Amino acid sequence: MRAWVRRSRWRPVLLAVLMLVPAVPAGDDGIPGRRPAEIDTATQRAIESGLRYLAGTQNQDGSWRTRGSTGSYPTAMTALAGLALLSSGSTPTQGPHARQVSSALTYLLNSARRDGLIAQLEEESHCMHGHGFALLFLAQCYGMEEDPRRQAEIRLVLQRGVELTARSQSAAGGWLYQPDSGGDEGSVTVTQVQGLRACRNAGIAVPKRVIDRAMQYLADSTNEDGGIRYQVSDSGPSRPAITAAAVACYYNAGQYEHPLARRALEYVERELAPRRARHHRYFGHYYYAHLYMAQVMYLGGDEAWTEYYDNIKQVLLDAQNRGDGSWNGDHVGPTYGTAIALLILQMPQKNLPIMQR
Repeated sequence: MRAWVRRSRWRPVLLAVLMLVPAVPAGDDGIPGRRPAEIDTATQRAIESGLRYLAGTQNQDGSWRTRGSTGSYPTAMTALAGLALLSSGSTPTQGPHARQVSSALTYLLNSARRDGLIAQLEEESHCMHGHGFALLFLAQCYGMEEDPRRQAEIRLVLQRGVELTARSQSAAGGWLYQPDSGGDEGSVTVTQVQGLRACRNAGIAVPKRVIDRAMQYLADSTNEDGGIRYQVSDSGPSRPAITAAAVACYYNAGQYEHPLARRALEYVERELAPRRARHHRYFGHYYYAHLYMAQVMYLGGDEAWTEYYDNIKQVLLDAQNRGDGSWNGDHVGPTYGTAIALLILQMPQKNLPIMQR
């Protein structure tokens, strides 16, 4: 059956239909509503506290923003917070956080421009990270939305967003902070790749050549140690966070045994052990790195995931603000840190299609 679905021209339709089924957390035995074995009582309490924090800090317009000194980035923050709520099992129409998810969805749809860019005016100078995260969130919502008119609106925004990403790709195959920059760097590139993958999985047409060129960009950015450097055009050191994100892109493409993916995985396993990585020279990107490292370890299989999750959940539980349930991730702010921590901790619940095995 699976082989037929992969080959069939009806695969996008089937995926979209499957995504219409409301997400319900299931345990290891597949029984809906039963907590996965990895999520113990302390972790569940931390998750619930973090979810309450996000639900209680959403703005009236449906957005979330950072509290850092570098800008508020409402598109990226809203998409990440929305993904964290989706990970709990809520959808735009069902679940305890349906109202917050629906409001976030409305905000991002209203942030979409006719040219395809999903961004607010205040973040134009650094908008492509947010655009990529918005594609990811909207693609996850697409099959969960029950109103046909609203679903059609999501589809149109996704189609235009994919077109914007495609025509913004640099000559080298990557992306930079603005769609018309003509430049590229690794972290923006992997954000676009994952957003495009999510759109394709939801049945939105994505040109194969765009993803192929992006994956080649990551290949061309690989250093001798297996890690990925900041830009394909420089000769700088490997960046653990970008490398973890690159491995996630390989895995999303089903390329688990790709030689470069295996070398990159070996690199991040050395550099991003949860307890040791806090003392790494790139500690400032710890939460960002583990947003992707968690996906890599989960998609990689049970043995590696169990050990990784036991360690990362203890790091995150120790770092949680007991007062309000938030995490102050990477000094960006509590919205960012809380969203990422919840995405990691809730991964065993299997509620986001892009992060499922």
